[in-house]
Amino acid sequence: MEPYDTLPEFELLNQNNERIHSADLVGKSALVIYFYPKDDTPGCTAEACAFRDQFEDFTDAGARVFGISADSVESHKQFAEKYRLSLDLLSDPGNETRKKFGVPRSILGLLPGRVTYIFNKEGKLIHQFNSQFNAKKHITEALAALR
Repeated sequence: MEPYDTLPEFELLNQNNERIHSADLVGKSALVIYFYPKDDTPGCTAEACAFRDQFEDFTDAGARVFGISADSVESHKQFAEKYRLSLDLLSDPGNETRKKFGVPRSILGLLPGRVTYIFNKEGKLIHQFNSQFNAKKHITEALAALR
């Protein structure tokens, strides 16, 4: 994705089996959408917990946060409950949404990439950050972009 590209259309289920449609999000708040490889793995847990710990900062900045991986709704539910995550985790089992965003694979194409996209309230991309190994920096990058 390039700066000021429009939020791709998607419709996914969150950990509570609620349908989240991208068209319903535009115009309401800024959006932080981060793609991560897998629930309950060390880097992904650190990233999700860092988003949880700074959740109020995102709310204060007028943003909603969504995490997306290919894990199932049930896996997301267990992950969210285990770590008391206050953000929506969206299930993208066929990786169709990941493809729409153009998230690259990493480590010689073996792992799904870890990329965070920040959209303004109008649904335009204002920043993106790609780092497989610096999971916590996704949070600082996202907050900086929202300020």
